[in-house]
Amino acid sequence: MSPAAYTVIVPARLASTRLPNKPLLDIGGLPMVVRVAKRLEHLTVAAQPVRVVVACDALAIQEACSQHGVQAVLTSPNHASGSDRLAEACDLLGLQGDDIGVNVQGDEPLIDPALVSAVANLLQDRAGASMSTAAHPITSAAEFNNPNVVKVVLDAASHAMYFSRAAIPFARDLPGQDWWQADGHSADFVGTARPLRHIGIYAYRASFLRLFPTLVQAPVEKVEALEQMRAMWHGHRIAVHVTPDAPGPGVDTAEDLERVRQIVAAGGI
Repeated sequence: MSPAAYTVIVPARLASTRLPNKPLLDIGGLPMVVRVAKRLEHLTVAAQPVRVVVACDALAIQEACSQHGVQAVLTSPNHASGSDRLAEACDLLGLQGDDIGVNVQGDEPLIDPALVSAVANLLQDRAGASMSTAAHPITSAAEFNNPNVVKVVLDAASHAMYFSRAAIPFARDLPGQDWWQADGHSADFVGTARPLRHIGIYAYRASFLRLFPTLVQAPVEKVEALEQMRAMWHGHRIAVHVTPDAPGPGVDTAEDLERVRQIVAAGGI
C-alpha cells in the first residue's frame, strides 16, 4: 500500500500563557516554528519527499513562515484542541483516505528528522493501526515517578496498551526499587517490560484525523488528561516506534528557550 502523500503538519498557536508569542521567538536567527519546519524540509519517507506545512492561528505566524519560504495555512483561532486544528489543516491541504499526516509540535526545534520518518513509516506498515507514535526507555527513578512524564505500555506487536502519568508498569514484587535496572537474576522481565517514556509525535491516516475530533471524549482521557486515550477507548490501535534515544528538549519555559538557544549556538543545528 502506497499513500498518495506524506505531510508533516506543524501546529502553531500564538497565545501561550508561559511564553507569549512562542512560535515567533528567535532561535539562532529564525522564528522557532520556522526552525522546526526547516529542520524537516528535506525529509523523505519510503523514498518519497515529505511536504512540511505549518498550521497556524495568526497572520503573524503565516507571514513569518512566508518570509522564510515555509508553507503555512491559516486555521481558526477558536479550536479547542490541537486535534481540531490538525483536522482543519487536513481539509485545507486536501489529504485523502490513507494519506499520512504527521503532527510535529511547533515548540520542538531539535526534533530528529529520522524519528519523524520512522513514525510515519511505522504507520504505513501497520494497516490495522489508525495512528503511530514513539517512545524511548526510561533510565531514572525521577523520570519514572514524574507525573509530567507520560509512560506507555506495549503489547506483543508494539501497539499501545495504555498511556499514563503514573509509574507504569508497576513491579508489585519489587516495590521501591529501580527494577528496570536490575539484572536477569533479580528480575527476568526487565528486557520486555521496562518502562517507556512517550514522545509526543503522532502520525495519522487522513481519514482518522478527520474522524478523531468527532469522537466522544473517553472517561479515562479526562482522568489522565491524555487525548490519545480517546483513540484507544474507541477501539483504534496506536503503533509505537521505540527509539533508544531521548529526543532533544522542547520549549515550554523561558529556561527551556535559553537552553535550546545555547544548543543551537554551540552545534549549529
